[in-house]
Amino acid sequence: MYIHMSMAILWTYDYACSLHEEWTFLLRSRWSKMKGLYIVTRYLSFIFLATDLYLYFAPNENPGKCRVLQNIQSGLGTVLVIFSEYFFVSRTYVLWNKNRILLAAIVCTSFIVIVATFGIVFVTDVPAAYATSTIPGITGCYQSPSSHQLFIPFLLLSLFEMGLMILTLIRAIQSWRTNQSRLYVVLVNHNISYYACGFLFSVTNIITPLLLQDAYQAILNSVQFIMLAILATRMHLHLWQVNRHPRRSTSALVHIQMSNISFANPTV
Repeated sequence: MYIHMSMAILWTYDYACSLHEEWTFLLRSRWSKMKGLYIVTRYLSFIFLATDLYLYFAPNENPGKCRVLQNIQSGLGTVLVIFSEYFFVSRTYVLWNKNRILLAAIVCTSFIVIVATFGIVFVTDVPAAYATSTIPGITGCYQSPSSHQLFIPFLLLSLFEMGLMILTLIRAIQSWRTNQSRLYVVLVNHNISYYACGFLFSVTNIITPLLLQDAYQAILNSVQFIMLAILATRMHLHLWQVNRHPRRSTSALVHIQMSNISFANPTV
């Protein structure tokens, strides 16, 4: 309960700190698929956190209702991760000059990961009601520790993110001499930083259910969902700002335009 409350406070604090920059982006950038994705990812997190807090804090002794709430929370968390990853999948695609073979491989791999994740999450989860506080009458829902398979989605996600990070590193090594524009450097740094953080979070969620007691299997799941959404939206906002205020360079360098960071030309 403390962890979920701290994540809600962190998200609110992050939103308050970036409020001016965010509204500048929303009002001055052109409408596109990436902008729509930003809005959905950014504000879907509020719904996820509200569901999360209600799940663990609201008095509830109905196992059926707990099951519904747990499925909603798991579904929203999975969707948040998918949307967050989409930002960086599209960037990796652009870094590789929109290689269609690479795109097909990434899409097929991500489809397998998504199907496996939804299958494991909604088949193995058996929520139940239990007392969450020493105060009489305060009850909530929690995820039943009936299966140790919950670490598998995070294992698949970590492998997927490691693969994308390797692709980014390969492309950066190939292009570091010919493309040193500020936007390109920020793009590569964001990709590597995001994948590294996502990989560390995934490893943590793999180790947690294997080492801790059953009741703490899913204790850090929401932390990863929210942190990935914060990183994805923050980095996209920063990339847009870099694109608005490019630094002039006297050398003839190849620049990546923000209009290219998409699958179907969704400029930010």
